[in-house]
Amino acid sequence: MGLRFEPEWRITLFTLVMVPTMIALGFWQLGRAEEKESLAAAWERQQAQPPVPVQTLLNRSPGTLAYRPATATGQFRDSEYLLLDNRIYRGQFGYQVLGILDLDQADLAVLVNRGWVAGDPARRTLPPVPPVSGVVTVSGHVYIPPGDPYLLQKQQLEGGWPKLVQAIEMDRIAPAVGAGSVFPHVLRLDRDSPSALTVDWKVVNVRADKHTGYAVQWFTMAAVLAIFYILRSSNAWQLLTAKRGRSG
Repeated sequence: MGLRFEPEWRITLFTLVMVPTMIALGFWQLGRAEEKESLAAAWERQQAQPPVPVQTLLNRSPGTLAYRPATATGQFRDSEYLLLDNRIYRGQFGYQVLGILDLDQADLAVLVNRGWVAGDPARRTLPPVPPVSGVVTVSGHVYIPPGDPYLLQKQQLEGGWPKLVQAIEMDRIAPAVGAGSVFPHVLRLDRDSPSALTVDWKVVNVRADKHTGYAVQWFTMAAVLAIFYILRSSNAWQLLTAKRGRSG
């Protein structure tokens, strides 16, 4: 008895669509794993450098500034700050507080992400934000977002303070700050820095090994489906069992 192959068109179509799709998803997950490994390595390289005053980084390209340790000395504006909306921390709704720090002896302001505060899930009121008095020196790292923010509509920054924003758009925020000049990137505070709130920055939201695990799952499902298709569309299983019976 020889091998016979009698495919059924619906199963064939399903397999021809799903197997390449699952393989593509597996390679996509491998690419994500490589991306996360690169981000983690970049973080470690930058964090090994000593912090420098933020004003010395003004003319650097964004590619060299991501996660660069920096310090800033100045005074926060008491009532002028932004609230970055819909930031979830340990399952609780809240905001990230973006303070405006006017640098000491420099006509420059820096947008400082002080961290997270809990918010009212019903959105009836905005949260109280602890003020910072006097001249302080803060430390943190420069944050470069991975891409342009996705917004359903144009942000409106008119009106008073605090200002509620969905994403950080420096080209729109800088005019509202009203300083001589504004550092073009956000400084995210270290956990132990003065004026820091709840700080828990994540360089990557999913570890690289998890993406690798997902890739293995997609490749395995593709292989299982391909094997099922071959067994379903041919007499290969009968041939295997018959051969096993003869050998036994």
